[in-house]
Amino acid sequence: MTDTVPARAVVTGATGFVGRRLAARLPGSVDKLALGNEDWRRGIAATDWRNACVYHLAARVHEARTGDADFERDNVEKTVALAEAAAAGGATRLVFLSTIKVNGEQTHGRPFKPADAPSPEDAYRRSKWRAEQALGRVSRDTGIEVVVVRSPLVIGPGARANLLALMRMAASRMPLPFASLRNRRTLVGVHDLAALLETCGNLPQASGRTFLAGHPEPLSTPRLLGAIRAAWNRPAGLFAVSPVVLEAAATVVAARKKMYRLTRSLEVDVTATMRELAWTPSQTMDAAIAEMALAFRDEESH
Repeated sequence: MTDTVPARAVVTGATGFVGRRLAARLPGSVDKLALGNEDWRRGIAATDWRNACVYHLAARVHEARTGDADFERDNVEKTVALAEAAAAGGATRLVFLSTIKVNGEQTHGRPFKPADAPSPEDAYRRSKWRAEQALGRVSRDTGIEVVVVRSPLVIGPGARANLLALMRMAASRMPLPFASLRNRRTLVGVHDLAALLETCGNLPQASGRTFLAGHPEPLSTPRLLGAIRAAWNRPAGLFAVSPVVLEAAATVVAARKKMYRLTRSLEVDVTATMRELAWTPSQTMDAAIAEMALAFRDEESH
């Protein structure tokens, strides 16, 4: 097992939302490997892997007109090629950023735990689960240490996709119909996720393990929207509509799954991660949300 902080790191996805923060905090030499171009195999072959810890964050996420073959190539084939080359070149450990949705889309009365059976529900999540399984095989065949981190939705300055849509909704002057929701969703701040990934690259006890990321305080949708608007010194501006009615209305306009992200729960039990890695989020949820919301406001004003 690795018993010292690696002197070198190789980071894929280093220009992304999480990757930028991770690359900035890693000590020593950091090589940034791009996998999104056509000659990605040449980039892997040209990388110096000796005594490096590899942080694999690059992935294809949801995009319009993306098929199963695209996810298989970018999230499974590239991961296997990366891991095999890293192992052959002398890398000591690979830390893989996966998604909590490998476990499933929602929770029912209890949070996801590390020992829960995976239940990915779409092509992207299935590709991340297959990549996790493939990394296990590479580790057994080559001896390279692998650590998997399954992350929930990541909040922070520059957040995109679902969070960007939520902030644009909150930025409207309209009251929003979510006051009656009592769902519980686990989020993680981008700075804290980067710190967790770094920890997984350093600690001997992380080797061969899968860890769930997240802040120990779950949030409801009303709490999240209220915190965003509070950062702008605005009232929450929420009124109550039954979640059943909200979901039925969303189904009519083919937005059922999007509404589920607002009405339903996806909670993660992170106590094992915090206990076994001595990792604790440095930001409160309110502070992380405020930082994200203020950055959004500044960006929108320019």
